[in-house]
Amino acid sequence: MGNAELRSIHLYPVKAFRGLAPREAVVEPWGLAGDRRWALIDDGGKVVTQRQQPHLALAAAEPVPGGGLRLSAPGRDPLTVHAPRPGATVTVDIFGDKVEAVPAGPAAHAWCSEYVGADVRLLHMDDPATRRPVDPDYALPGETVSFADGFPLLLTAVSSLDSLNSLIAEGDHADEGPLPMNRFRPSVVVAGTTAWAEDDWRRVAIGEVTFRVAKTCGRCVVTTTDQATAERGKEPLRTLGRHRRFGGELVFGQNLVPESTGVLRIGDPVAILE
Repeated sequence: MGNAELRSIHLYPVKAFRGLAPREAVVEPWGLAGDRRWALIDDGGKVVTQRQQPHLALAAAEPVPGGGLRLSAPGRDPLTVHAPRPGATVTVDIFGDKVEAVPAGPAAHAWCSEYVGADVRLLHMDDPATRRPVDPDYALPGETVSFADGFPLLLTAVSSLDSLNSLIAEGDHADEGPLPMNRFRPSVVVAGTTAWAEDDWRRVAIGEVTFRVAKTCGRCVVTTTDQATAERGKEPLRTLGRHRRFGGELVFGQNLVPESTGVLRIGDPVAILE
């Protein structure tokens, strides 16, 4: 473990859109700065993700000064969206959590609706310190999260993906592999560990920041979506179901909650504290 290091960093300004891969990122109590502070909702107020709309993988959002975004997608002219000023909020249903967020302007709603092909709205989480608590079954009092699925960060390991790809190569859908790490939409990817070692971690330090490992990450249909084409296959869920089924979940990766704040940089050493 002496050579374990941070291989890459990933953040997703709009939930379900394509990710960015900066060389460094600030860790805030609720996740990486700028990560999943925006999300789409449907006309019933439910969050829209690649589960329903796989081609969101092809849409991109680049941060602009002031907290806004520059949206782009195939076949669409880019649109710059400014962070909405504090004002009336809309209730977002994100997997049963009811969260208040501030809607962007009409131009953003129109742009996103035309791309998705359905009536959607783009919302901004104005105050991640108060809006959405982490699942109390796995959280300490006061811990919050952005529009991520459930936890501030997701850690995956290069060695575990290598092991999973070896298993896929032995299975019925070997032609779908090897899969790239972006199928799993991690926040941080570590290298230099043994395969599946992260299953047993409880606390970890990456560079100057320490994290609590809250729980394993149960995977969904998004992992079967090619992030470059939006096409779906059977893997990795078929192989995870055979080899990585724990309880009712198909597991790949670990959910993290920051114990401190600071800056992560590619190449930072990774230390297992517990």
